[in-house]
Amino acid sequence: MDFSVYKRCSYLLLFTSVFLLSGCQQEETGKKPPKLPKVKVMEIVPVDAPAVFEFVGQAQSSRQVEIRARVDGFLEKVAYEEGSLVEDGQVLFELDKKPFEANLQQAKGELALQNARLVTASANLKRIRPLAEQDAVSQKDLDDAVGSEKASQASVLAAEGSVREAELNLGYATIYSPVKGLASKTNKQEGSYVPTGTDSLLTYVAQLDPIWVNFSISENQVLSFRKQINEGKLKEPPKQDYDVEVVFGDGTVHPHRGRISFSEPNLDTTTGTFLLRAELANPEGKMRPGQFVRVLLHGAVRPNAIMVPQEAVTQGSKGHFVWVLDTNNKTQLRAIQAGSWYKNYWLIDKGLKAGDRVIVDGIQRLRPDIPVDIESEQKGIGETKSAEK
Repeated sequence: MDFSVYKRCSYLLLFTSVFLLSGCQQEETGKKPPKLPKVKVMEIVPVDAPAVFEFVGQAQSSRQVEIRARVDGFLEKVAYEEGSLVEDGQVLFELDKKPFEANLQQAKGELALQNARLVTASANLKRIRPLAEQDAVSQKDLDDAVGSEKASQASVLAAEGSVREAELNLGYATIYSPVKGLASKTNKQEGSYVPTGTDSLLTYVAQLDPIWVNFSISENQVLSFRKQINEGKLKEPPKQDYDVEVVFGDGTVHPHRGRISFSEPNLDTTTGTFLLRAELANPEGKMRPGQFVRVLLHGAVRPNAIMVPQEAVTQGSKGHFVWVLDTNNKTQLRAIQAGSWYKNYWLIDKGLKAGDRVIVDGIQRLRPDIPVDIESEQKGIGETKSAEK
């Protein structure tokens, strides 16, 4: 082969290689950089946050009355439906009245007899008194006449008492409900003998409106609340007048709120708790005695509280963390001490301060010390504003 031809081919191959290499380098350097993670950011602004305390409570009738027989007798009629709502003054039971009616009639007859004897004694005294003044009868006869009239008067009083007792016993034969409430099952059946005493319980009626809810607060909780109040981290409502809300097991809320009506001053040494009682209106009867509920106490405030959305907080083996942005808009993972919840927010006890910028959305793709694309930014828990590009 001619050398000149060989030389020209070599130059051509060299030029082609350089061209291809430079093209590859241009292609590599022309690659677009990876997209930055898009995030939403919230700047911490302290707020006075409502403090809500939650306890487990149990409903109790505000007035549960035992219905007992006050006289002996045979049960003639059960006049209510077991488990139903009864009115104040509604007839619940009726005993056989015939023996009591007979006793009343006998007592009235005895009263009439004693009244007749009193009339005779009074008339006899009226005759003897003038005669005694004329010494026509002895002093003994006058004393006997006076004594006879007074004895008759006493007998009339005793007979009137017997009549009143017989009337009461006749009235006790009909047993009424003393309150409006829920009546339990009956312990006696029609035709059975009902004695007085320990076996006289017929049923009970539980008043539903108002209703009580009992719950307990531990000694440690009381001490913790006092410490927070002294440190200015918690402010109670005036006169400790908490607003009580009750939530049922299915999450529905009782339509009426109440107030704490009783606080046990002594610690229960068995459980280490103090008993509290709330009273709530219950006109619809939706809450029943014995029912377990959640008790929420509203009214306290946490001054200058740090709050972040729940989705901004992650939990690991070493505790709770949030992602924050530094002054260069790069991500930093920060450990925090999370407190209680309020609605959809965590209350942060330690780890964040006013002005910190917390990432509240888009934390799935984050790594420490990387820049991010701020999609939107909000100040505190207020309305969101678009980030300036």
